[in-house]
Parts: sequence; structure tokens; C-alpha cells
Amino acid sequence: MARKFNFSAGPAMLPTAVIERAQQEMLDWNDSGMSVMEMSHRGKEYMSIAAKAEKDLREVMAIPDNYKVLFLQGGASSQFAMIPLNLMGDKTSADYINTGMWSKKAIAEAKRYITVNIAADTSEGGFTSVPTQAELKLNSDAAYVHYTPNETIGGVEFDYIPETNGVPLIADMSSTILSRPIDVSKFGMIYAGAQKNIGPAGLTIVIIRDDLLGTASASCPTMFNYSTHAENDSMYNTPATYSWYMAGLVFEWIKEQGGLEGMAEVNKRKADKLYAAIDATDFYGSPVAINGRSWMNVPFTLADAGLDAEFLKGAAERGLVTLKGHRSVGGMRASIYNAMPEEGVDALVAFMQEFASKQG
Repeated sequence: MARKFNFSAGPAMLPTAVIERAQQEMLDWNDSGMSVMEMSHRGKEYMSIAAKAEKDLREVMAIPDNYKVLFLQGGASSQFAMIPLNLMGDKTSADYINTGMWSKKAIAEAKRYITVNIAADTSEGGFTSVPTQAELKLNSDAAYVHYTPNETIGGVEFDYIPETNGVPLIADMSSTILSRPIDVSKFGMIYAGAQKNIGPAGLTIVIIRDDLLGTASASCPTMFNYSTHAENDSMYNTPATYSWYMAGLVFEWIKEQGGLEGMAEVNKRKADKLYAAIDATDFYGSPVAINGRSWMNVPFTLADAGLDAEFLKGAAERGLVTLKGHRSVGGMRASIYNAMPEEGVDALVAFMQEFASKQG
């Protein structure tokens, strides 16, 4: 059976080669006589899998030695509470940049624990752009600055890393991590849910600078304390073992593609092709400002919304699935993460051109 081109925002496509390798190893990993999902997380077999996954991620992202890499559970949404509980120290407020649905959720959760300063807010424009550096109203005494480099739902992406003048920068990179090289040293902490560019759902990766550990509030639950997980190599409790293993296979695959430089080259090309198709005719439109367009999540609209259902039906018949936009935005959304092959984008562009021509 032919695999479809799945444009879902998450859980998203995984590389076919990764799934095939997992299939080969499903019943018996490395002559252990066990499936990875059956292994004790403290057994030597699984410990080797976990260690290699971290090693490969550190290599791929060039993570400095003074950062811990944590493999956690609870989704990126759990971090919305864990961040203020862990990072406030003796400060009383933190800065948040509001650029979309996930920023809003992070802000709402943080307000349960701390005073939140909204450093910038693009809601009046419908979350279709990002603020410039000059527009950021940052507090020099903030505990940290939180932002979402890429808003999955709105398809809005920062084209720069905010300068915070020494205040730790915290980034929810759930839908942009591993899509291109980044300078990890510019961040105090990076976190990401796995189900877009890392692997199957169930795993959350946190990359945190050492000096931000050990300052959790007294009321912070043990399982929400980053130090708990850093001191126990992410195995204080049973981790999401199979998702961790699958993430490790994805890290190996990325290395085989030329690392993040190779991923960036292909991802930029995919995005350019799709935006060119959208801009080529008035039949399609992009709601996002050009300097805020995401490489990973591409929302677009049809000039006649009455044709949306027909467009989706025709696309599905060609194996192009889950293109319907988020219910809060409408229209279409093509998520073109690392595992979306370039031929998938080519097939979508060809269908878009055909559909527009057919409708006249």
C-alpha cells in the first residue's frame, strides 16, 4: 500500500526509512530477543539506546557541554507550568511575547504562578506577523523571556532570535526544532514536543543551561523539577522509552541527510516552492506577512471559501491528506516538516495549479 503525503501539523509524518528500521527491529532489537518497548529502561540494552540518542542530538544541534538534555513526558504544554515553577528564582515577573495560540496558552498558564509582562502582542493583527526587535518592551529585571519561534496554527515564524540583553531566552521550538541550524548558546532553554520533527507523540525534549537548574520554587512538585530529571539522566521514573528510541532513529536519519545544514537546504526549497504557488495567482492567498512566513506550517486560503471542501476532496484522492486548516483559522494548512519529502510538496503544488486552472 502506497504511503500518503500527510500534511498534518502533528502527529506528523516520520521518515519512511525510520519506520522501516523500527519495523525490522520491532520483535528483536540487536539480538536482544526483546522489542525495545519491552525493555527495562535501566537495562544495559535500553541504556545504550538512550545514551546514543542524546549523543546524536547533541552532535546534530551542536549543543554546548554546559547544557543538559532532558527526555521528558507530559508534552510541551506541561512546560508552560514547569518553566515558571523552575526559573523564577528570586524574581517576581517574566516577559512573554504573544504571537499566537501556543503563546497564549503559555501565558495563561504562567499567570497562575507569576506576574507576566506582555513584551509584545500581535493579536490585533490576527496573529499574522511577528514583532520587530524594536517593538519588544522587555523588562531588564525579568526572570526570563519566553517566545514561540514558530506558531504551528497560524504559520507565523520569527526571522530573528530576540536579543534579551542577558535575560535567559526560553523558546518553545515544538514545530521548528531540527529544521535548520541554530545557535543553542543564545538560549537559556529550548523545549519541544516530539510529534512534529522529532518522533512519535509522548516525548518532550528540554535543552537547559546548567545555571538555570536548582532554583525551583519550594512548591514545585518533584516530577516538575528540572533538577530531578537532570540528576537522574531523565530516568527518575519510567520514561517514554519507545518514543525516545524512535527519536534516536530520527537523529541518525538527520545525520544521514547532511545534518541540519542538509535539512535547512531542503526545507527552504520546499517552503519556497509552496509559497511561490500561493503567490502565483489570486486564486490562493497567504494570511501571513512575508517576513513572518513559516518554513514548517504554511496556511493558505482559497479566494472562494465555498470551494474548500472540493479542494480537500480532490487533494485526498491524490494522496494529499490532512490539509484542512485549524478550526480557529480555517482555510488550508500544509505542514511540511523534515519528514515531508520534496516530492510531496511538488505533488501538492501540481494539484493546486490544476485545481485553480480547472476552476477558471
